[in-house]
Amino acid sequence: MTTSLRSTLDFLLYDWLQAESLTARERFTDHSRETFDAVLDTCERIAREKYAPFNRTVDVQEPHFDGEKVILPQCTYDARQAFADSGMLSAAQDYELGGMQLPYVVESAAGSFFGCASISIGSNLLTTGNANAILVHGTPMQQQVFAANEFNGRWAGTMCLSEPQAGSSLSDIATRAVPDVESAAAADGMVPWDQDALGPRYRLRGNKMWISSGDHELTENIVHLVLAKIPGPDGKLVPGVKGISLFIVPKKLVDIKGNLTGERNDVALAGLNHKLGWRGTTNTLLNFGEGKYPVRAEQGGGLDGHGAGAIGYLVGKPGEGLKCMFHMMNEARISIGMAATMLGLAGYYASLDYAKTRLQGRPIGEAGKDASAPQVRLIEHADVKRMLLAQKSYGEGALALNLYCARLVDEGRTGNAEAAAQARLLLEVLTPIAKSWPSEFCLEANSLAIQIHGGYGYTRDFPVEQYWRDNRLNMIHEGTHGIQAADLLGRKVVMQGGAGLKLLASTIGATIALARQRPELSAYADQLAQALHDVTAATQAAWSTGNANEALANAVPYMQAFGHMVLAWMWLDVAHSVLARDASLSIAANAGRLSAARYFFRYELPKIGAWLGVVATRDATCAAMAEDAF
Repeated sequence: MTTSLRSTLDFLLYDWLQAESLTARERFTDHSRETFDAVLDTCERIAREKYAPFNRTVDVQEPHFDGEKVILPQCTYDARQAFADSGMLSAAQDYELGGMQLPYVVESAAGSFFGCASISIGSNLLTTGNANAILVHGTPMQQQVFAANEFNGRWAGTMCLSEPQAGSSLSDIATRAVPDVESAAAADGMVPWDQDALGPRYRLRGNKMWISSGDHELTENIVHLVLAKIPGPDGKLVPGVKGISLFIVPKKLVDIKGNLTGERNDVALAGLNHKLGWRGTTNTLLNFGEGKYPVRAEQGGGLDGHGAGAIGYLVGKPGEGLKCMFHMMNEARISIGMAATMLGLAGYYASLDYAKTRLQGRPIGEAGKDASAPQVRLIEHADVKRMLLAQKSYGEGALALNLYCARLVDEGRTGNAEAAAQARLLLEVLTPIAKSWPSEFCLEANSLAIQIHGGYGYTRDFPVEQYWRDNRLNMIHEGTHGIQAADLLGRKVVMQGGAGLKLLASTIGATIALARQRPELSAYADQLAQALHDVTAATQAAWSTGNANEALANAVPYMQAFGHMVLAWMWLDVAHSVLARDASLSIAANAGRLSAARYFFRYELPKIGAWLGVVATRDATCAAMAEDAF
């Protein structure tokens, strides 16, 4: 597994994305190809030793609650500790925060080893995203107390959005946050924190559902980022998303130096959700302010009136919770896209190994009619090659897309003003694709991996069924498929007068122009140009009436077509890079990349016509279906 993955990462990072050129920028001057490789080596080793051998263990030994705490297998503790000790939690952060100031694209590439080895163990992405959100929107003291202790591995972080009655509809959340008017002074100076330093203090009451890593004993504390509504003067919650604010709610209370006070905050585990996949990661229902862990009076608490509830500290301004949280959500969406990608590649590597060794059947034609002739390996059958090539094109194409998006993050942070602005705009458009396309098509890759294994693929004797189960969750993680599609067609491609879509079109156009200069790629360049034209035309046709219900009725087919166009662009750009460095295709891996590109253009890109057809005509077959007709 790791040899193939490392070879692919090296090509994409260095030959295609030119990651080494980032070392010329002030932020990365201490780095070189050698330091980047050292990070990749370390993560590859930890993934091989601490994650991969226990992927099945954590799937079978699911988390359970003994009434006091969550029980996890020892291998989860060991893997998490090894990851924290590696410094990867703060890999891209400033030196002052204990970070390495690595480019985000290198951090993403290094993190891919863990996703391939065991996504179920690798539940660290929310901690980093949580800390990053606090860095951007929190007060200096919040950054020092909470973010810094997440980056150094002492504490973990979560994202608490959904509620049992609301699901993905954040406008309907009902968790309340009221100012903690039982002030610190009321405790006669006994409160060991500065209320103003950690931010305005509130009391939260409500329930949050589907919280990944919501409770465990892997770290000494857990920092919850919680969306809640502050009631208006009349005591009522403001409807919609405008009334949503963001709060830091630690599992255990702390002082301004980051020390635990010994007091448990009123955040209670109400239950564990037992999911189809990602079984090694706790998924929880949390109750805030139910009184199971009442905060003592000397901690500024009490059980009556405004004193009841879990203590939380406001992040940013009241009513701007979604703005603050979206910083974390967008980062998490790219990470989920990478998780889906690595599961797809894990299945590909497993089925490729199986196809190379499993004897099954004989060739088609005269040579295969002799029953006494020896059987051939699965990989010698054309249809098995088709399934392997599909997986390769999905997985390696998705990896290219996610690393490209990570490279845009670096450009947005360290490029000149114009380049940074363009990178951020392009990333806005590509984020729904980076999350959702791998979640759908790398899941399909896992299905093909099962198919190649035949009956064995459905058993737990082989890992591919677990890869499929783990990957099936990613179409829901961090915004469902439908939500991402509505975001793409309803907002991203029309915002700023369509500036993002125009920028994407010009960027793709540059690749097309380069590819047309090579005879081997000119036909594919023309095909991509036509796909880009068709997507643009369908976008305009969908919105031609100005009716959002009509335009968005087929948002998912639009996203599928848009994603296929983007992946074709990735493969054309990769293919051009391959030929620029190895025109004779003397290296087998480069020949494989070109074959995957050829497959995508011949087998996959032609599919977009049917998807765009219903988008352009604003087909109402689904939307107009009467409920009783179902």
